[in-house]
Amino acid sequence: MKLDILAIAAHPDDVEMSAAGTMLAAAAAGKKIGIVDLTRGELGTRGTPATRAAEAEAARRILGLDARENLGLPDGFFRNDREHQLPIIAALRRYRPDIVLCNAIHDRHPDHGRGAQLISDACFLSGLKMIETFDHDGQPQAAWRPLHVYHFIQDRQISPDFVVDISAHWEKKWESIQAYKTQFFDPESTEPVTYLSTPVFTKFMEARAREFGHLIGVEFGEGFTRERPVGVKQLTDLI
Repeated sequence: MKLDILAIAAHPDDVEMSAAGTMLAAAAAGKKIGIVDLTRGELGTRGTPATRAAEAEAARRILGLDARENLGLPDGFFRNDREHQLPIIAALRRYRPDIVLCNAIHDRHPDHGRGAQLISDACFLSGLKMIETFDHDGQPQAAWRPLHVYHFIQDRQISPDFVVDISAHWEKKWESIQAYKTQFFDPESTEPVTYLSTPVFTKFMEARAREFGHLIGVEFGEGFTRERPVGVKQLTDLI
């Protein structure tokens, strides 16, 4: 299956928090979208790998994804090396996305910045035909390099290079975040309180989206940074 946009992130829920609105906007425009999670989030204080997998599946249905898979890399311990690049290269060649969205270039969680560089390097290496990878059925894969790699913005404040208007998709994005019941604020939960599970963080997520929206004169937005200049054919392509 060829996707137009593939979001690749370190943990289940990374994309939902930072780029789900953009994915929904793309789907509404007729684009095929998917998510690849690098890890199962098994080091998380709340929930289990099984509950996280069930939550990711619930979010998949809410977002209407054309594909979602988990590569099962070690949470907290993956590295930017051949062993961890190859599964990502195989996924890129399997879905052949034109655009890849991935983790913030630096962030509070070390997996995010490290994942950003790992994914970016894998996107380049995926275009080298001398690197051999095989699909799930054992068939050799053809080289494929995405046209664009963009990094969404997560916990830490990073000035965006561009902002996507997600106002029409805010409610559905929020629903996808709430699919992760073990991770975010739940007054009935008996699990340990974490940075993400407080009502303060819930308010922050909405405030961040409103802040990005404010930058471009809309209600809600998602911000991204780019690895190279964004090209346009004419000035009216910019809003």
